[in-house]
Order: sequence, then C-alpha cells, then structure tokens
Amino acid sequence: MNRFFSNPRLIGLGLLLSLGTTASFAQKPPPPQAQVCIGCHGVDGNPIQPDYPRLNGQTARYMYLQLRDYKAGRRSHDLMTPMVANLSKEDMDMLADYFAAQKAPPQKFKPDAKRAVLGKAKADETLCTMCHLGGFSGQNEIPKVAGQNFDYIVKQLREFKAMKRTNDAGSMTSVSKTLSDEDILNVAHYIVGL
Repeated sequence: MNRFFSNPRLIGLGLLLSLGTTASFAQKPPPPQAQVCIGCHGVDGNPIQPDYPRLNGQTARYMYLQLRDYKAGRRSHDLMTPMVANLSKEDMDMLADYFAAQKAPPQKFKPDAKRAVLGKAKADETLCTMCHLGGFSGQNEIPKVAGQNFDYIVKQLREFKAMKRTNDAGSMTSVSKTLSDEDILNVAHYIVGL
C-alpha cells in the first residue's frame, strides 16, 4: 500500500493543504439576487442545459443590456421575462458583474473539425470579427460568443434570421439572413471550438 495513504498524519496534512489551496482560489459567493439565475445558468454561469447560454466570462455590459431588454420587453423569453421583472438597475449591474467575473470551464461539446473549417470561412466572409472581435471575445455591448453552447448559438442565429429576436439594432438580423441552415450549423461548430 502507498505510504502516503497508510499514514494518518500525511493524509491530514494533505487535506489541510488542499483546503488551504481551495480556499485561496475560491471565487466570491454569488449575490443573493443570483439565486434565481443559478437554477438555469449554474452558480458559475455554466448551465447544464445546452440551449441556455453560458454567462461566465461574458461581457458585463452585454449582460446588463440583455437583462434591461428583457425587463423592457425588447427581448422576450418565457422564463427570463418574469425573472427580471423585479430587478433594479443595481441588481442587473451586480448580476452582470458577478457572472462576467466567473471563469469558463472547457467546453464539453466537441465540434466537428470539417464543419468548423467551413464555419470559419463563412464567419470570415460575413465579417463577424468586425463586431465580435478576433477570437469572438466580444466587446462592450457585443457578446463574447467563443466557447458558447452549440445549441444556444444555433437557436440565436435562427431567431435572428427569422426576426424573432430583434434587440440588436438589426446587425445580426441582416447578417443571419445571408446564412443557410448549414451555414448556421457550421458557424456554431467553429465558434464553440474557440
């Protein structure tokens, strides 16, 4: 038997060291307002459902604007719209800042390499990085989409194309209208892998 596992003092020392390490790297606990968010988006902004967006590392400004749009009725969703109804501006700022500060774990979805190559070509053709920046890291009110959930990307691009989502001043609607459904799937494979 391994000497470490048979010695209670070494086991205790290992536990103390691991607790100390965990505590020193622990992120701040979520604010009380985030309790309703956690049910769908997870404590770290990484949802279990693949058609929900990952919030971790998203730009705080973008998240604040989306919350504000849900509250004002410029964007609607059966679950989100009632969740934001009672949030104040300060609540929305706090939630956006909290989730923006969370670290994104590696994406579990494995993109198809051939589709990703086609998706990159289409993203280059449609000049996606003019707004989303290189690496699709986002800026201010433009979302970070790199590493976003595949199902969520596909759903949003389809909603922009069908004009079911229109809270973007028309930019994404005009771009998505040029995309076939195959293009949407390919672009999603590319973005997820970033």
